[in-house]
Amino acid sequence: MRWDVTEIKLAGEFAISVRFKDGVEGVVQFLPSFFCGVFSHLREPSEFQKVMVVDGVVTWPGELDLAPDAMHDQLEKNGEWLLA
Repeated sequence: MRWDVTEIKLAGEFAISVRFKDGVEGVVQFLPSFFCGVFSHLREPSEFQKVMVVDGVVTWPGELDLAPDAMHDQLEKNGEWLLA
């Protein structure tokens, strides 16, 4: 699918650079308010840095992931996605 993630890199303590199969790319910034509920343990840099791509989706251990379609839309429009 066009929104399959092919590459990610850490782009700061709580940011990742993302590239999609169709060439769309940008940076996802995670604001402190994002780290609540199931994502609360990712506020620890050592946990956040475990980010990986699994089947075209940005994922962390414990089956946590980000919606690739929403990410693709935001990065295509703005080159950046702020998660709060």
